[in-house]
Amino acid sequence: MKRGKKYLEAAKLIDKTKKYSVEEAMALVKKTSYVKFDATVEVAFRLNLDPRKAEQNLRGALVLPHGTGKVSRVVVIAQGEKAKEAQAAGADFVGAAELIQKIGAGWFDFDVMVATPDMMGQLGKLGRILGPKGLMPNPKTGTVTLDVAKAVQEIKNGKIEYRTDKVGNIHAPIGRVSFTEVQLRENIKTIYEQLNRIKPTTVKGTYMKNITVTSSMAPGIHLDEESMKARG
Repeated sequence: MKRGKKYLEAAKLIDKTKKYSVEEAMALVKKTSYVKFDATVEVAFRLNLDPRKAEQNLRGALVLPHGTGKVSRVVVIAQGEKAKEAQAAGADFVGAAELIQKIGAGWFDFDVMVATPDMMGQLGKLGRILGPKGLMPNPKTGTVTLDVAKAVQEIKNGKIEYRTDKVGNIHAPIGRVSFTEVQLRENIKTIYEQLNRIKPTTVKGTYMKNITVTSSMAPGIHLDEESMKARG
């Protein structure tokens, strides 16, 4: 794959044979960003998992201490009092059958969907549309809930979802290049600690094979896991 001049210049700043401390990596990910917009910073965990085994197919959600730098547009499928609670909490769109119909017709001007349990029967009809887009509400990520106000507030405050891909990797945003190194560090450690907390007991050998951080279109930086364990 042919790389551009700016990418190659950024790549010169990274030693591919080295695993950087989390402090060094956060400084470097800011330095190697060359795009003209406020790039997203992402982390990729290469895990020793077999997603075909149910207990190793990790999925969940957590609120990052400093958010992601993006405010998600939230749609809530609810009715009655729950719809009013969602509106009061700051949901961008709230509705029931009519909104489900609108989405079924191809409307997707939102980033996250929350639904009350009683609406899941009707929403199930859209599974083929919502599933591939990663928009189907799920109890594991807190998006199927009666506490719609809390769900909306958490999403607006930087809640992210994570799940293993087909080969056992987990990718997640940890902020923007404009974030401070401390903010990026605290966000990445929050994800790291969560993944360690939910490590399946059936995993044999090394759990985290590799941790890489990168910004939009920039080269990857390998992290030293030991530095992630340090406090502060």
